[in-house]
Amino acid sequence: MKQLLERLHKRMGDFWWYSLMLFCACRTADLLNAFVGLWLVPKYVDPQELGAVTPLANFAGFLALPVAVFANTFRNEVSNLSIGREFGRLKTLMRSVFVAAAVFLFVAIVVARFTLPVFLSRIRIVEGTLGIIILVTSFVTAVAPVFTNTIQALGKFKANAVMNLAGAPLRLLTMLVAMPFRPLAGYFVGQGASPVFNVAASVFCLRKELSVPAVPYWTRDAVRKFSKLFAIFLVSGTAAAVAALVESTVLRQRLPDFDSAGYYMATRFSDISSFLYNTLVFTLFPFTATLATKGEDVRPLILKASAATVGFSMLVALPFFFLGKPILTFLPHGEHYSAYWWAIPWQIGISTLGALVGLYVTAELSANRFGFMKWMVPVDLAYPVILLAVTGYGYFARVLPVPWVAFLETHNIRSLDTMLCWITAVNAIKAFGCFVAMALASPRPFTGGKTRPASAK
Repeated sequence: MKQLLERLHKRMGDFWWYSLMLFCACRTADLLNAFVGLWLVPKYVDPQELGAVTPLANFAGFLALPVAVFANTFRNEVSNLSIGREFGRLKTLMRSVFVAAAVFLFVAIVVARFTLPVFLSRIRIVEGTLGIIILVTSFVTAVAPVFTNTIQALGKFKANAVMNLAGAPLRLLTMLVAMPFRPLAGYFVGQGASPVFNVAASVFCLRKELSVPAVPYWTRDAVRKFSKLFAIFLVSGTAAAVAALVESTVLRQRLPDFDSAGYYMATRFSDISSFLYNTLVFTLFPFTATLATKGEDVRPLILKASAATVGFSMLVALPFFFLGKPILTFLPHGEHYSAYWWAIPWQIGISTLGALVGLYVTAELSANRFGFMKWMVPVDLAYPVILLAVTGYGYFARVLPVPWVAFLETHNIRSLDTMLCWITAVNAIKAFGCFVAMALASPRPFTGGKTRPASAK
């Protein structure tokens, strides 16, 4: 059996072998996550409040954006330090994360003190004590990738698989205990259980690498390089976070309660189509980083991963064309959601477009190439402005031309299907832009600053 697996490993290659291993492990965990999203949450969260879950998470994520940007920036630097075996500097870098997270958390709590009550009233939620819980959860979620990215950069895929297998039951158990008392608060407490476990497990897995004495990291050159990367990621992260926050808030605020809840349920099913993408994008980063460092073309690997993602999504979407309605009927409060079965395959298509963008962006970031931001950031900034203007036309009815207002009212511009058209359009534009960028580009060398090799110390 061992020889058979070794031959299969050799035939598939490292990328697809480790992707398959992670897919099997992570998807086992996702069965529990699917139970949470498709059964536990609809059971305890009232249908009138269910549509507020996503905008609440996006609002907390927006406040935690600086820490998330740190994680994205460190992902590149962790890869460089791991290749150079510079674990002393890596240890110092990780300590800096905790200091930065503490500072940003304090700032976010102050900001939330004045903004969260207004936001909760906009999305029709009155549970005021929810704020601190989702803030802490979002910050822990933002910090955890710094450690899991280190596991990723060092190629410890088995450790990541074990963490996924153990983290999902812990998340489920936490929600089972907390949600019966306060559904929304219990949901976010459960969401924070997995990243807390991932941080602890990652530190344990990295105990050998991090047992070395800490070496100063923050030299003048490191500060200059890190500041540049942080600014780049902050601009792009802010644009994407604003777009996601406005989109989810508009869906909740402009649509009736049951329409926004139906959209939430559709996205829970569409998440199934992202199972393969989540595996591939995790495995992709170290492989494309290595290829780019050698000056080799990363596009063939991106295209193969994209083709696999599209094929898997089509297989997932097909049953919902025929069985979407009866499946929804079996869920808690299913009578409210069964009418939205048609949104499931549509949302799977949207998720697939987003996955194609994610694969391309991940490959570019792994090589420290940021040219795609020149066109993607303007798209992310224009999208929420257009969405607010179109759906909030009632605020400007006195200044807008009468025929335009009549057109919007006649075509029910605030319906769920119209909202999905806007979401599809922006994701299609970004996916098309990525493939055009790949078609026009030629293989380019790694542009990031390399760390000193171990022999140079």
